[in-house]
Amino acid sequence: MPSLLKSVKSRMYIFAHRKARGLLEGEYASIFHGRSLDFEDLRTYVPGDEVRDIDWKATARVGTPLVKRHKATRRQQLLFVVDTGRNMAAIARGGETKKDIAVMAMGILGSLALNHGDQVALVHGDPRGTHALPAQGTERHLEGLLQRVDAAATLGAGESRLAGQLEYAAARFKRRMLLVVLADEVAVDARITKVMRRLAAQHEILWVQIDDAELAGAEAAARASYDVAGMGPVLTVLAADLELARDYARDAAARAEALTGLLVSRGIAMARIGHTGQVVQSLFALLERHRRAQ
Repeated sequence: MPSLLKSVKSRMYIFAHRKARGLLEGEYASIFHGRSLDFEDLRTYVPGDEVRDIDWKATARVGTPLVKRHKATRRQQLLFVVDTGRNMAAIARGGETKKDIAVMAMGILGSLALNHGDQVALVHGDPRGTHALPAQGTERHLEGLLQRVDAAATLGAGESRLAGQLEYAAARFKRRMLLVVLADEVAVDARITKVMRRLAAQHEILWVQIDDAELAGAEAAARASYDVAGMGPVLTVLAADLELARDYARDAAARAEALTGLLVSRGIAMARIGHTGQVVQSLFALLERHRRAQ
């Protein structure tokens, strides 16, 4: 079976130059506050580093800004909560399946976690059941998480309903950790609101939404399209019926506004990704927004 983690790393090198990867790693390192740190070494300052981390004496000696790097004396945990209902087998905005984008985002963030001595865990599922893989800190384990998501998110899975996975995480993961949600579009209701209030009090949270393909327009009308959630043909009349297309767009905008409002009220940063080529840049921006909000 081909290694998904190797594929993620190779694509990351294609989409991000060395400096961008360094910035991404620096943003991840800044997430956990109050952890016990030991000095490890010095490295060259890059834009985005915290000014307070500059070693001014060493900088004066060599004439180039240097920042202190530290390592954690205890491991942190990164928990992925992933929708693996059949919605994630649908086509995303960039033409790939949504689970391909989720796997790439998981692979990048999971690799950053392992590089910092942290552990990664997974909660995933659909209305038929929620499943969990415990935290470990090896690439073999991360590969297993990616393979699990890839295998579970198929057209034969149950309909996507994220609330069950979020409730599972809230009930069973008490230790404070970084929780990363990767999901299709979520409709906000009382159940989602309640569980997100609870999770935000327990953990630091990042939210990644995988965007739908565009349904309206000439391209959609020219091909056979299906609504994965309902397992029926998409109403391609959206392309021809301007009023219906407007109603659809208003409904989608209202759902997006409700989710954004909920996340903002709980201090949760969100990224919307529609293509694997956007993953590195979007994750960097997401981590930066989270750091600045703390």
